[in-house]
This record gives sequence, C-alpha cells and structure tokens, in this order.
Amino acid sequence: MMKSGILCGLVLLSGCGMLQGKGPATATPAAVEIAPAVTTTALGAQGATAAALDTTTSAEKAAALAAPAAAGERELGRVTVALGPPAEQGIWLRTGLVSETVMGRVMTAAGKSLAVELRPGSGAALLSLAAFQALGLGLTDLPQVTVFGP
Repeated sequence: MMKSGILCGLVLLSGCGMLQGKGPATATPAAVEIAPAVTTTALGAQGATAAALDTTTSAEKAAALAAPAAAGERELGRVTVALGPPAEQGIWLRTGLVSETVMGRVMTAAGKSLAVELRPGSGAALLSLAAFQALGLGLTDLPQVTVFGP
C-alpha cells in the first residue's frame, strides 16, 4: 500500500515538471502549432470562414470607402461597435442613434470613413462583417466609431 502511494506521488510530481516545461516531454517551438488569425478562423456552427460569409464584393467595399460625406449630414454620436451577425449581408450599422433605416457614414478613430446603411436598433451597436473588413478592423475588436447621418 505504501509503495503504490509513493509511486502515485512520483507520477504526479513528474507530470508537474512536464507542465512547467522541465520534464522530458517539453515542446519545442517547431512542435507548437499557432492558430491562424481571427479573419480565417471558423465562425458559426458550420465552420464557415469570415471570407466565405462575406458576400460583399471588393468593388462595393471600395465604393463605400470612397463615398464622400453627404451634403447636410451631421454627427449623430459616437458608439462602440461589436461584430454583428455575419449572416446579415451588406455594409450596415445597427444603432439606437436612428429610428428608421437611412444612409449614413461611420468614421474610425484613425480617420477611416465608410458609407453604411444605418439601421435602427437597441442595446449595443453592431457593425456588419463587411464593414469591419472594409475598415480593416479586427473581428474581435470593440472599436469606437463616430456616426454621421441626415
């Protein structure tokens, strides 16, 4: 009985050494696999990638980025945005700053501007997958944007 208790203790201690990188089974950098960036990791239950879920074309994103500020637009406010449902296509922002769907614009803290469809919402502001990608934002970021509208 005493021998099996000592044996279990030694096994546990040797396992602790391995966890701390001191045992014989230490992983070398070549053996460690790094996960890919968020933009290529699986999103949703079906394992679709961000690129596969976003059907907005490069031309549509470029046009939204190049769109000038609309005449008479005004600053509606600043909001922190989270990634909206990737299955909802288009370039949009869902926010409590509007009460009906209108065209508007968002600007990042870095000064990058994008024409978006402003959709009414409540709670946290959500920005579409296409808008996140057009603005070069990380999909797990919670950036603050300034919202402009009519």
